[in-house]
Amino acid sequence: MKQIEMQDLTIPPIAIGTWAWGKGPFGSKFIFGVSHGIEELKPIYHYAVKNGLTLFDTAPVYSLGSSEKIIGDLSNGEDILISTKFMPTSWLPRKSMSWTLNSSLSRLKREDTDIYWIHRPANVTKWAKEIIPLMKANKIRYCGISNHNLKQIKEVELILKNAGLKLAAIQNHFSLLYRNSEENGIMKYCEEQGITFFAYMVLEQGALTGYYNYNHPFPKRTRRARAFSKQRLKQIEPLILEMKNIGLKYNVGVAEIAIAYALAKNTVPIIGVTKVKHIDSALAALKITMSEEDIHKLEYFSNNFQLKIKGFWEKKM
Repeated sequence: MKQIEMQDLTIPPIAIGTWAWGKGPFGSKFIFGVSHGIEELKPIYHYAVKNGLTLFDTAPVYSLGSSEKIIGDLSNGEDILISTKFMPTSWLPRKSMSWTLNSSLSRLKREDTDIYWIHRPANVTKWAKEIIPLMKANKIRYCGISNHNLKQIKEVELILKNAGLKLAAIQNHFSLLYRNSEENGIMKYCEEQGITFFAYMVLEQGALTGYYNYNHPFPKRTRRARAFSKQRLKQIEPLILEMKNIGLKYNVGVAEIAIAYALAKNTVPIIGVTKVKHIDSALAALKITMSEEDIHKLEYFSNNFQLKIKGFWEKKM
């Protein structure tokens, strides 16, 4: 498995997304319509680690800490890579980044985190400055920011640079149906500056797997069902068909093509996994070297769907 160099840290080419791990609020039930506990996730965790997918992306907001706690209990000091986040909100106590980080580390059973993300662009200057002492105290190895636009990225970069530190990574929504970070120059800027770009919602929470369609829609009263109604699933059928056709060439399915496309764009895809077969899918995608012709075909079809369904947490880029 080819590894990725993020500054002086070697990471796997795909990160394991754990938004659907846990049973607390704002987690799997609300977003995905299902819940996943530790016993169900245990074989999935070990299978991922066994196959070299050792970077786990989580956040305290995922099931209100339940996702982090599951990772902490499963890893129990094992040498894996942790990516967690700080969500700027108005209700946290003073010195809230330090308090939130320490709470996350307690659940994760860690002394530090490999990547710490500022989860959204609220009070950009304040939080960029607040992360500095935590990095200098070696509680955070690398700083990343998520859902920030290019102007905000440069602002954070400058603040860190003045403190003798560097911005390591960007984590934004990117898929065949949502290419804003490419269109607005963020991905190109990351490549030029040596900043690693992490792509989340590469599979659009299942819409780009070929599993859901007009006749088999998402579970009702979930975020997925609201974002991708039966009519919208019907709209993207030509793209799904093209992904199936290209998949035949590489002997893979639709999901693997969606992941391989993100890999071909020099991103680190964050793939949500709740089944062992999701790990197999990620590993299969890593074996694909997608041709420029296939990339152009996929983009031709995706350009016909100006859905651009951003999350309610995302600001205009």
